[in-house]
Amino acid sequence: MSAADVLTQTQIEDQLAALPYWRYRPTGLAAVFKLPTARAALDLLARIGDLAEHANHHPDVDWRYNRLLVTLISHDAGDAITSRDMELARQISAAGRNAGATAEPDHIPE
Repeated sequence: MSAADVLTQTQIEDQLAALPYWRYRPTGLAAVFKLPTARAALDLLARIGDLAEHANHHPDVDWRYNRLLVTLISHDAGDAITSRDMELARQISAAGRNAGATAEPDHIPE
């Protein structure tokens, strides 16, 4: 991929307005999904894996009991936020909602 899909800070902020799970951090876009059970968290983790494989764009995911911390960044674009990150964030958000996840933006590390 080229740098053509790298987003500006303004574009990132504009798109994040429609993605309440997600926050911008220097390490990438990050979200914490709280699920009803650990099993539900594992099921969402598997769904995120499917989405990532289909997009050929792979997030970092940290599983802690019934919570998932997901971070997206495009290493191939110089560790920038790209349109690919935003699209996968939208897809992961939809999967989270379908799984009964709630957003916990206060649990996203700085």
